[in-house]
Amino acid sequence: MNDIKQGGSSTPQKPKGHVDFKSAFYFQTPVWIAEAPMFLKNTIKVTDKYIKKAQKNLKDNLKNEPKWKKDIGTFGLSYHSESFSHDPKVKDLVQFIGQRSYEFLDWSGFNLKNTSLHFTEFWVQEFSEKGGGHHSTHAHWNQHVSGFYFLKCSEKTSFPIFHDPRPGAIMTKLPLKNDKQISLGTSHVHYKPEPGTMIIFPGYVPHEYAVDPGLEPFRFIHWNIKVVETTISKERSQKNELQKK
Repeated sequence: MNDIKQGGSSTPQKPKGHVDFKSAFYFQTPVWIAEAPMFLKNTIKVTDKYIKKAQKNLKDNLKNEPKWKKDIGTFGLSYHSESFSHDPKVKDLVQFIGQRSYEFLDWSGFNLKNTSLHFTEFWVQEFSEKGGGHHSTHAHWNQHVSGFYFLKCSEKTSFPIFHDPRPGAIMTKLPLKNDKQISLGTSHVHYKPEPGTMIIFPGYVPHEYAVDPGLEPFRFIHWNIKVVETTISKERSQKNELQKK
């Protein structure tokens, strides 16, 4: 029988030995997502030349492949540029990404005193127009911040997928009650970007790209940033100066 409280409401009687637990959430994985269309027009224009160079390099490399690979051509591949964070034409974008990445680490609670942030990679990629372009699940070793800036994409193109970075959680994962709903047990999530979307996430997070059908252009910038102690950074700079002499 339920106890009756004033006002006519009732509450179930708690069983003997019952205790109330409070929920606490630890070891969460932060991901920042924002729209930054102000860099879009210029960055597409600047990256056109890098994509054209990457297309030529890929086609030249395919000439040395077996006949069956030549017949397939660029299907399933992507045009991957050299790193170009040094290009003065994308200076504003690079500074913006660097500053937001610093803020991301600072907001996460890390002590960045006596450190500096360095771009280790800053590529542009475009998936093959023949379709099949993709990236299998991977993480970039020894990096602290990774990110994407999407230049060309739509509902018909590929998209990024992020995986649970906790090995222990993956090893002991149980079946989900509803795998179409994001919950504490979810092992991977995806995000459908628009041109101008920027995503910043910890460098340790495994990620992949879904297979692109080749219906519309899919181009994005992918960067990695490493935090280096200021003393180490100075030593490297001095060493480089000595090597130049």
